[in-house]
Amino acid sequence: MIDPLPLQVGIELLTHRYAYLLFALLLAIGLYIIIASSNLVKMIIGLNLFQTAIFLFFISTAYVTGGATPVIPKEAKAYDPFVSPLPQVIVLTAIVVGIALTAVALALIVRIYSAYGTLEEDTIREVRADE
Repeated sequence: MIDPLPLQVGIELLTHRYAYLLFALLLAIGLYIIIASSNLVKMIIGLNLFQTAIFLFFISTAYVTGGATPVIPKEAKAYDPFVSPLPQVIVLTAIVVGIALTAVALALIVRIYSAYGTLEEDTIREVRADE
């Protein structure tokens, strides 16, 4: 007899935890673009998709059902659910760092294109080997 538990887990994942599926999809697409592409701009796009997936995962895991703001009133009980602001702060900082990283990478790509006339990694390696 087939165990219905994996099917129930799959249905629960699709209906309630869809952010994790979106995380896995974005992560896989970003990783594929980074590995499969030899174009430097496409690699940066893949890196940004990968980074966005990590942000989504981090925020999804920090979600608290029924959680309140972290400003704790005097009448609060020890077991009341409160949301930690730390994951949001870390993700905001990571977004700023990611934007800076993308800007620097694109500036380097512009310099590489002006020096080698291409954005293909294989062609750049061949030109560098001939020098």
